[in-house]
Amino acid sequence: QVQLVESGGGLVQAGGSLRLSCTASGRTFSSLSMVWFRQAPGKERVFVGKISRSGSSTVYEDSVKGRFTISRDNAKNTVYLQMNSLVPDDTAAYYCGASNYFTDRIPAYWGQGTQVTVSS
Repeated sequence: QVQLVESGGGLVQAGGSLRLSCTASGRTFSSLSMVWFRQAPGKERVFVGKISRSGSSTVYEDSVKGRFTISRDNAKNTVYLQMNSLVPDDTAAYYCGASNYFTDRIPAYWGQGTQVTVSS
């Protein structure tokens, strides 16, 4: 079983930046592909981006390309979501997930989420 704990959410003004972290335990971190999703109030949880086991490959949803960057530190069992140039539409609960394979569409494990609120 994999446990995921997100941190780093908060309130930020439009144009600002935040870095979310997600720390995993329960399995060798480098064996997991990691993914970020977000869920705005009243909306479905949607894909934000993902990173391969080694960190050599990343994929992003179109609306965050060029603004968000996913990275990982396998020595610290942690994946990061650096969010720059934030806009109010980025307001959501952000969830990290862990997958067995980079091609998995839905992660096998989820964190509890961390709230990001962007004020205009």
